[in-house]
Amino acid sequence: METADFLIALEQEGRSLIVAAEKAGLDAEVPTCPGWRVRDLLRHQGVVHRWAAGIVGERRTARVPMDDTPVPDAQLGRWYRDGHLRLLRALQEAPEDMECWTFLPDPRSARHFWARRQTHETTVHRIDAELAEGQALSPVRCETAADGIDELLTGFHARDRSRVRSTQPRVLRITATDTSSPRSWTVRIGEGPPVAVRNDAGRADCELSGPAEVLFLALWNRVPYEEGLAVEGDASVAELWRSSSGI
Repeated sequence: METADFLIALEQEGRSLIVAAEKAGLDAEVPTCPGWRVRDLLRHQGVVHRWAAGIVGERRTARVPMDDTPVPDAQLGRWYRDGHLRLLRALQEAPEDMECWTFLPDPRSARHFWARRQTHETTVHRIDAELAEGQALSPVRCETAADGIDELLTGFHARDRSRVRSTQPRVLRITATDTSSPRSWTVRIGEGPPVAVRNDAGRADCELSGPAEVLFLALWNRVPYEEGLAVEGDASVAELWRSSSGI
């Protein structure tokens, strides 16, 4: 996906998140984020949007702390919308070759990284807001979902902080069945961070397959695997991922 595609998705997902949050109400529990209510979800996402906007807009070359100053409930909706708009503007105005700090590698550019990361971050929390409201989930486009799977497997869980570990080497294959071109990831799990390889046809102990959207939601632990995914082989490998991959 191109940076422009992510910016379109980020705008839509950010708007959908606040609509769902306001329908649910600030006191509604967020079932996928234990201990959180909708106000916590909005504060978190608003802080992240502002943090990312500052890094991009000011071309920060090192990590800066997030500003978690409390926001009164009466101002929360407007504050969230303002932060979302700041982020969109910062990314829209940034040149493609700009340099700034990122926390995952991106072979294209820092601008692409932040557009991509904030799109997937906001999509996951839009889903949280809709689940808090109790409504049917709005769809995630197939290609966006597949890209989100790729970022999760080759980016987030390639870091030392990933808790997915096994003293016995295990191999999990993730296969999206509805993408325009074949998309699969073979994840080797051992005593260090998981290593994901794209479109590797080698041996796997377990294969988790289904539509990219469902895989995206399941791998982020937003829906159970039973909702539309096939598990073939040793199901304990899929369970290992489910139980230890929370971010």
